[in-house]
Amino acid sequence: MNATGERLSLFHAARVVARRDFLAILFSRAFFWFLLGPLFPLGVGALAGGIGQRVEAGTAAPEIGIAMAAPDVDAMLGARKRLAASLGPAIPDIVVLKRLAPHETYDAAALLAKRQGHLAAVLTGTPSAPMLIATPERLEWWRGPVALIASEATGHPRVLPPVGVRSVAATGASQQRGRLRTAQAGQLLLFLLTMLLAGMVLSNLVEEKANKVIEILAASIPMDAVFLGKLFAMLGVSLVGIAVWATAIGGFVTVSGFEALSGGVLDFHDLPVPGVGWPAFILLGIVYFSMSYLLLGSIFLAIGSLATTVREVQTLSMPVTMLQVLLFFLASLAMADPGSWIDWAATIFPFSSPYAMLARAAMEPALWPHALALAWEAVCVAVSIRLGAGLFRKRVMQSGPRGAKKPSRRERAATRSAVAPTTEVAHGGAAT
Repeated sequence: MNATGERLSLFHAARVVARRDFLAILFSRAFFWFLLGPLFPLGVGALAGGIGQRVEAGTAAPEIGIAMAAPDVDAMLGARKRLAASLGPAIPDIVVLKRLAPHETYDAAALLAKRQGHLAAVLTGTPSAPMLIATPERLEWWRGPVALIASEATGHPRVLPPVGVRSVAATGASQQRGRLRTAQAGQLLLFLLTMLLAGMVLSNLVEEKANKVIEILAASIPMDAVFLGKLFAMLGVSLVGIAVWATAIGGFVTVSGFEALSGGVLDFHDLPVPGVGWPAFILLGIVYFSMSYLLLGSIFLAIGSLATTVREVQTLSMPVTMLQVLLFFLASLAMADPGSWIDWAATIFPFSSPYAMLARAAMEPALWPHALALAWEAVCVAVSIRLGAGLFRKRVMQSGPRGAKKPSRRERAATRSAVAPTTEVAHGGAAT
């Protein structure tokens, strides 16, 4: 209640609880140890790297496009098929781009610059004088296999024709693989942060239930306000922790250099610019983290209202945690098959939608799907908070002292019949 004795409104009371919890946690000594939390889930990141490599292997198989005269295309495809039967993966895949008419030219560099997918090089010219257009590293890898295929196509397998080369700065396939790595890194970071930080609401709630603080709050403000205040206070603390970690990592990288940190093996250039650009990608990452945290935090708060000890909290939260891991893997696998039912399921289901949409932000430049996804996730957050607050209010209020139950008419009649003989005996004894 306020100073005039009036009961606070829902949102005003929630703001009071949020400020109380936020300041209490932020200025506690335990917050320092909380900031050291990211050191522990590094092992989870290493394990998740395996599925990332599998997704990349399934989505980034490079191909060579061919644009030659129709007879030359047929000869090259036949030669490639015969060699692949004996040499296997050493012979790259070849896809037909166009069967050229006589004296027709083909702009392979422009195609490579704008096309996405698996196309990593273009082969033009003739089997006796092939021309390979690709990035410099692809030219070194495929110059020999292309010469082998061309010699087989000309009918002189022992004479390797000279392969003309022309390099391009980047291809759609290399850009797609780079964006895929950015998407995988964003998904993994979002998952680790959500799982690490969402569990804070459980311990805080169980502690206050044990200390009877919840009963004191329930006497002054609505229980829905307590639920909302605690949820958004934990979100604020989580964002502060993320800001501290990002500042510390950025300062360390600036001082020491990332190549010194990784031994010269890794570089920031391994994460190319995402489809929506870095500013929009970072902003969407913060918003999707907030949505994921509110969804999972409301579930954890509802679970905390059912538990009275830390052991019960661990038992009840384990199924939710395992389900979240499975949803993360679902969103990761959705990147391997865009537009499939797995992709749509991961995008529509609210608990996996933030992971799937953050990956889409890294892969595709369109922004309007994120507006739709955020609107849908906001609706799901509102429903989840509403349901969680209802269960929270019901369970927490039952944990407090209950008023005396009014006896029913049958119970009162049974009580009078049991008391009557005793009264008669007492009266009779007094008369005697």
